[in-house]
Amino acid sequence: MTVVGKVVVVTGAGSGIGRATALRFARAGARIAACDVDQGRLDALAAELGDRIIAVRKVDVSDRAQMSGFADAVHAAAGAADVIVNNAGVGLAGAFVDTKLDDFDWLLGVNLRGVVHGCHFFVPKMVERRSGHVINISSILGIAPLENVSAYVTSKFAVLGFTQSLRAELAPHNIGVTAICPGLIATSIAADGRSTDALKSQRARTIEHFKTGLSPDVVADAIFDAVRTNPAVRTVGRAAWTIRQLIRIAPETAKNVVNRLQRTRAI
Repeated sequence: MTVVGKVVVVTGAGSGIGRATALRFARAGARIAACDVDQGRLDALAAELGDRIIAVRKVDVSDRAQMSGFADAVHAAAGAADVIVNNAGVGLAGAFVDTKLDDFDWLLGVNLRGVVHGCHFFVPKMVERRSGHVINISSILGIAPLENVSAYVTSKFAVLGFTQSLRAELAPHNIGVTAICPGLIATSIAADGRSTDALKSQRARTIEHFKTGLSPDVVADAIFDAVRTNPAVRTVGRAAWTIRQLIRIAPETAKNVVNRLQRTRAI
C-alpha cells in the first residue's frame, strides 16, 4: 500500500509510539486522524501535523460512545480509513494478589476494549471497500509473560490472540492485520501508569528504566513497514525478536532467557 493521500487513524497519538506513528505516516503523505485522552498533547501534535490533519479529538478509547463519535467524525470527513493503528495503552505494575479489580478493569478497558472498539467502529467500512490494514499494538509481554505485571500481560496476550483471529477473518476482504510486539520502548507508559501499593517505592526506578528503551520512532518505522509487508506478528527490538524465536523452537531456554532479562531489567 502506498500511503500518499491515505487516511491513517492513530489512537493514543499524543505521545510515545502513537505520536511517532502519526508523524511517520504524515511525513510519507498520509492524512491523519488522531485521538488521545490528553488534550495538551493532542494540541502539540496537531501543531506538528499541520495540514495533514483530518481530525484530532480527545477520546477515551475504553468508552464506546466516544469511539463511535470519533469514527463518525473521521468517516464524515474522509470516508473509510485506510489504516487503523490501535495504539492507546496504559501500564499497571503489581502482583496479582495486590491488584485491585478497579485497576484491572481500567487497564483492560484501555488496552483490550480500546482495541476492540477501534476495530468495531473502523473495520466495517474497510470491509465494504475491500481494502485497508489494521495494526494492533501488543507487546513482547503478549508473547512471553513476566511476573508482577499480570494485568498488563493479560491484556497483551488477549490483543495478540484477537489480532491473529481477526487476520484470518479479514484476509478474504483484502484487509491486512498485524500485531506489533515491541520490547522496551522509551515512552511515558510507566510515568502515566499505575502501581500497586507494594510497588510504589519502585516507581521512580521503573520510570528511569523506561528511558533506556528504544526510541518510539523505531516502532513507528516497524508499523509503517508492516502496512507494506503485512506480517502476522512484528516484534520490535533485538530482545523481543530473540525471545519470540526461542519460544517457537526452545520454550524452556526462552523461559530462562526471559528470567535473566527481567533480572537485568533488559525488558
